Amino acid sequence: MSIIMKRILLILTFSLLASSNLFAESFKLNNFNLWLYENGYHQYLNIKENPVCKEEPKYSNLWYYNKCDKFQGTNNLDIKIKNKKLSGTNIAYHSNPNRDSLIYYLWKYSYRDRGQHLKEFKPANNSYDFKFNLIEDKFIKKQMKTKGILSYLYYQDGEVLIDEFSPKERLGEFLNNETKFYSMSMGKSVTSYILGHAICEGYIDGVDARVNDWPVIKDSLYHDQKLINFLNMNTGDQKYIDEFEDGTSKLGAYEDRDIEATMRLHFRNKNTIKSKDIYNYNGFVTQLILNYIKFKTDKDYDKLYKKIFNDKIKIKNSILYGFTSHQEENGNGHPNISATRFDYLRIAKAIMDDYQNDTCVGKYLKEIHKKRISKSNRDKDEPAFNRSGTYGGQFHMDYPGLKDKIVFGMNGYGGQAILIDMENSRIIVLNSLHYNNTKFKYNHKKILFDVIKNGK
Repeated sequence: MSIIMKRILLILTFSLLASSNLFAESFKLNNFNLWLYENGYHQYLNIKENPVCKEEPKYSNLWYYNKCDKFQGTNNLDIKIKNKKLSGTNIAYHSNPNRDSLIYYLWKYSYRDRGQHLKEFKPANNSYDFKFNLIEDKFIKKQMKTKGILSYLYYQDGEVLIDEFSPKERLGEFLNNETKFYSMSMGKSVTSYILGHAICEGYIDGVDARVNDWPVIKDSLYHDQKLINFLNMNTGDQKYIDEFEDGTSKLGAYEDRDIEATMRLHFRNKNTIKSKDIYNYNGFVTQLILNYIKFKTDKDYDKLYKKIFNDKIKIKNSILYGFTSHQEENGNGHPNISATRFDYLRIAKAIMDDYQNDTCVGKYLKEIHKKRISKSNRDKDEPAFNRSGTYGGQFHMDYPGLKDKIVFGMNGYGGQAILIDMENSRIIVLNSLHYNNTKFKYNHKKILFDVIKNGK
């Protein structure tokens, strides 16, 4: 093939990808407009009804053909989609979006239909009810006026002391206690908590058990490693996956594949070699942990999940959890989670209660804390709110100024953070839409670390 033909094919390929991305984003915008319309946010819409919809009989073929069953019109928002490469899936880290763009991304994160990749788990109507003794924190209120923070909860000694939403004029008009906040990274810690229960129920021997009985990872660098290596993100896979490098992975879109497909494409019979045991934060290892739990529990996985979230955590609203394909036997579980602010607090409280009561799961939590590893090789690559000194069992630990405390951290994209002070019964749940090192950098020291350190 000539050089000219190769260039023509390359241009055509990029053109097709670009048009595909534009079509996908246009489709999402239409759904976003419909959501605004159905939820009464008409001030953000230009409503125009097609004349055909008035003339043709309702539900006729021509009525449907002209999309009369859909919202007719456009939004009047000044939405800036910076990350065109990903069709606007995420807010680009270095961008400083305007309020209109934040509204759109809030819909994408919390309200759009993710049915093709998320399943719903419903509560059992026996939710844990919190006690409130609210105080005002003017600095937190001030931060929420200009940053990407959506919600802030502070729990101490059995009571919720701070309960704040983003101001109405910022993003608060789109939020309530049933709003679900999506995260993949915080789902990593939840996966670890599920693993603790699987160990305590006898499905898995313990954190030092070797993963050598799972056929799907045979002939890969992960085979026969101790489970604690997976938990601590030090499986020696940095040659093949590096999410710090550019925010993506050398494995490509593994988030959308089951384990069998990723193994076949990147690991099996590829002479993959384990490198040095160092901290290498990535989502694929957590996918492996979750699907190993499913493999070991087999048909009992749903029963175990129910026991954790309904019987122990006592969630109030449904939560959404992920899958990558419909081939469950191929390892299709994904460790993402979408939950309400108070259900995140219920999860954190259950973790703290287990630790304090020295239950079997509490002993598991103490063991992963004891076996935590240094993040010194990567600590500067992480955003400031998440720059802890160590990592243990899918939790961030040893934050600046808190090294004398046993604090388990769950952190996620956009500045989302949950800190659990195991000994002093303090919990912060901060849900955030965007975080960077400039305009959207919230004061993590004052509203996270100092609050955990000193209490209220």
